[in-house]
Amino acid sequence: MKTTNISRRKFLEKTAIVGAAGIVGASTLRSCKGKKNHQELGLPPLLDQAPDGKKLKAGLVGCGNRGTGAALNFMDAGPNLEIVALADVFEDKVQQCADKLKHYKIEVLSENQFVGLDAYKKLLDVDLDIVLLATPPKFRPEHLKACISAKKHVFMEKPACVDPVGARSIIASSKKAAALGLTIITGTQRRHQRDYIETYKQIANGAIGEITSARAYWLQTHVWFRTREEGWSDMEYMLRNWNNFCWLCGDHILDTHVHNIDVINWFVGSHPKNAIGFGGRARRLTGDQYDFFSIDYNYGNGLFSHSMSRQIDDCANAMGEFIMGKEGFTNCKNTIYNPDGTIKWKYGYPKDKSGKPTNTVKVSPYVQEHIHLVTAIRTNQPVQEAEQTAISTLSAIMGRTAAYTGKKVTWEEMMNSPETLGPEVVEMGDYDGTFEVPVPGKQHKA
Repeated sequence: MKTTNISRRKFLEKTAIVGAAGIVGASTLRSCKGKKNHQELGLPPLLDQAPDGKKLKAGLVGCGNRGTGAALNFMDAGPNLEIVALADVFEDKVQQCADKLKHYKIEVLSENQFVGLDAYKKLLDVDLDIVLLATPPKFRPEHLKACISAKKHVFMEKPACVDPVGARSIIASSKKAAALGLTIITGTQRRHQRDYIETYKQIANGAIGEITSARAYWLQTHVWFRTREEGWSDMEYMLRNWNNFCWLCGDHILDTHVHNIDVINWFVGSHPKNAIGFGGRARRLTGDQYDFFSIDYNYGNGLFSHSMSRQIDDCANAMGEFIMGKEGFTNCKNTIYNPDGTIKWKYGYPKDKSGKPTNTVKVSPYVQEHIHLVTAIRTNQPVQEAEQTAISTLSAIMGRTAAYTGKKVTWEEMMNSPETLGPEVVEMGDYDGTFEVPVPGKQHKA
């Protein structure tokens, strides 16, 4: 089995210009003159449930915990919704998902349960309207392209991909979906979370003035991993342990921290122009990923964002975002402060029966995403979120590349990079390549 994974330590020497510089990112932040309303800011409708309409049938590709959760979130989005097909590489995953759905009185016919690396193709032959994509992100570009070619609406999890070639594929599929009138909603739940949305509206309308700096962070304990079992081939082991191999998940700067990077891009109204940073591996037991990243993103015009992520036990943990402006600052989630630290504005959460704020939004953002999906379809107002998610994912890839190589990496280099991660052909069996942990720079001489 061959691999097209370019040596990350030699990325900059081998990057070639392949002519994709015409693709651009998010628009710049609007002028603060005049208040922009919810719709003018391009924000999703915040309904408690989607409107009723003809039955919408969905198929799930990727039957792990997140995929099963997405299926249940979809069913909670409104009336007249149905899960009609399941697909996964592994039969046990399909069965576990089917059993859990059955617990919630959702029955998927056995003939609509598909197994194998080509299971998604078989699922697309079923009579359905929507596909929920929740596989390891390596497969997202290929699966999204197939769904749009089959003229299906899509919910796809983040990150959008694991490499620059995948990001450009997602952007192309998004544009094709727009031309076909299809909707793509992505799992960037903070963009569908009511407190984040209301805070964004305040910032976009000038609550802290001109943005001058930002910070994003996701610091946590180690995540799950799988030890190899007897009888597993190399590929089965990697697929079952996908969260620990860069070619499958993109490293944790993509798999988790992309949420925070996406929030900064959203609030700032742009993507970073270049990145420099570092990272390393000290505690991980499997795979080829780093334990930590520290990235300095340059958004241009003197605006920088420090972005850090870590997955190591027994360390100080934190998660969130911070944006500083000339007239105040915000945690992006629910509070805006004056320059002296006093509270300028605070989101009003629903109250419990005793009258105390609950500190949770009325509708889970994981369900709100699917309400947005169903509403867009039933009101014939298509929405495409794939491109903005590809841009945030590519921002994370730029930071990862800066850490892996030790070099300053630009947006133009990312948009023109031919880098793809992983085997050229993914097939079950043993793997004849290696996955080295990246080491930046050169060893000094004694």
